[in-house]
Parts: sequence; structure tokens; C-alpha cells
Amino acid sequence: MIEYKFNLELFKTIMNIPSPSGYTVNMTNFLIDYCKENNFTYESNKKGNIIITIPGEESYTIGLSAHVDTLGLMVRSIRGDGHLSFTSIGGILLPTLDGEYCQIHTRDNKVYTGTVLSTSPSAHVYKDSRSSGREESNMYIRLDEEVRSKNDTLALGINNGDFITIDPKFVATPSGFIKSRFLDDKASVFILLSLLNYIKENNLKPKKTLKIIFSTYEEVGHGASNIPQVDELLAVDMGCIGDDLACTEYDVSICAKDSSGPYDYEMVNTLINLAKDNKISYAVDIYPYYGSDVSAALRSGNDIKGALIGAGIHASHGMERTHLKAIQATFNLLLLYINN
Repeated sequence: MIEYKFNLELFKTIMNIPSPSGYTVNMTNFLIDYCKENNFTYESNKKGNIIITIPGEESYTIGLSAHVDTLGLMVRSIRGDGHLSFTSIGGILLPTLDGEYCQIHTRDNKVYTGTVLSTSPSAHVYKDSRSSGREESNMYIRLDEEVRSKNDTLALGINNGDFITIDPKFVATPSGFIKSRFLDDKASVFILLSLLNYIKENNLKPKKTLKIIFSTYEEVGHGASNIPQVDELLAVDMGCIGDDLACTEYDVSICAKDSSGPYDYEMVNTLINLAKDNKISYAVDIYPYYGSDVSAALRSGNDIKGALIGAGIHASHGMERTHLKAIQATFNLLLLYINN
């Protein structure tokens, strides 16, 4: 199999662009610029999804999707002391946010910094500092500004509905691990860009025509609900790791079924056989608490076949981790699939 030398600086750049659902404009602008620089044919729809077309030897069209949107927060209200109450965007694990640095993005493009805290943040002051649940109702954003009242914060230009983004803490270790928030699903965005680069660098024409779809609202359930005309859609998302699951951080995961039901029998079989025959490290699993771009596309009535794969990622919706072996396995399976 191909041992592709991945551009980790590109990976880091992608990870460090804030893009919670509803505020993905900086990420989509990055992709547009990337397409222009590399002469990729692209279009965008009204939702902001970016679609790149790579003509193949056949007209049969495979859609490959990854979502650029991540989890995040939004200002729910400004407290009397000037600090911020928040609401979650997507299913972020709130206990993992306690003590995390964040940014507040105002509607007039100002950016302020802060910290996510429990309302009992000090062990020297609050008896329940360790036992208090970490939930929206008892957490807040401490602004790094001299605010003492709601009016002080309003004067900064901060208002209800402003987006709050979390520092992803991207780290690539010498041992090949990638640690960061939001590997779900920016690891897949990186894999698809790497696939595009490989096709360009080697002047390849894939067997099947490709529509690469970067969706913008997957974390809130409707990312790829509207897609271009494709015969089948393969979502490239994260592979789950945990109780009763076979996947590890070194595998590509092939999902047989998630909360939206079983994936296409023929597509799943093809993916399994390609991985098996080519000695790609893979696992087949069922995800009971999971939905994908394919789930959204099918629910919207698109007449397509659908399947789901992804690099194995540990501790999803919290402090996530994967390994370059899983990135490589996913890349190789995709390369085989588009030429099958």
C-alpha cells in the first residue's frame, strides 16, 4: 500500500481555523482559496457546502463527504457581573470544557478571549468545587476584560448569539499520535484534501467521477441534506472507539449500522473486501449514538446508496486522539475505493 507523506502543517492549519456549526465561513473561505491555488473545480451551495469535482474515466459518480463544522458554544446571555452564560452547539462533553480557553466572536468581527469555568471554580472558596456537575446551568465564560456589569460587556460589542470557539490544542507527537479537539471531523477534511493532492501530484484520473463535499452543518443534523447528483455517497467521518467496539486508533473503521439504520450492503461489503484483500488495518463496527452526512442525505430523500468510514478516534466530543496509521489506512481505503 501507499505510504503517503502527510503534510502536518496543513493538518494543523485546518485544526486551528475556528468553525463551529453556523460559523464556518473562515473554514469555507480557506477551502475556496485552496481550490483556487490548486486549480480544483469547485462550487458552493447556499448552505456554504463546498463541492469539488474530479472527472473520472466513468460517469458513475461517487460523493465523498467530510464536515468542516465542529462543536462549539454560543452566548446565551450576559450575566449581571458582565461574564457570559452559554448554550452548546452540538453534543460537546461539557465536563471536558472546565478550565478551557475560548474566543468570543462578535457580529462586528471583534474577538475577545475567555475561559470556560464552573460557577464553583475555586477549591478554596466553594465546598462543591469538585462535586458540582458541569452543565450549562452552572458553568459560564470568564471574560479577559475589565467587566463588572452587563453594560460593561455590552459596551465591548458582545451580545447574545455571538459564537464562542474552543482552543483545539492540536499536537502531533513524535510517536505518530494526533491529539486535538475536533478531529471529528477535521481529520477527515485533512484526509480528503490529501487525497485531492495525491491525485493532482500524480496526474491521476480516478476510475469513477468524484464529488468531494465539505459540509457545514453535520454536527446539528443536516450537513449533507442537499447534495449534488451522485450515485452513491461515502461519508468520511470519525471511527468510534470504546466498549463493545473493535476499532482502535490505528484502524480505519467501516460502519455497518448507526442510529439511522444499516448502511448499503454492497458498499459495505466492497469496503471490507478492499481492506481485507489489501491488508489495510480495519474494523467493522456499529455506532448506536451516531449519525452522518449520509444519514442526512437519505432522510432528505436523495436516491443514493450510502456508507460510512473513518479513522479511529478516541474520546469523541472531548479531548480526541488518533494516530497517523489510522489516517493512512483511511486514505488508502479511499484511494482503492474510488478506483474499484
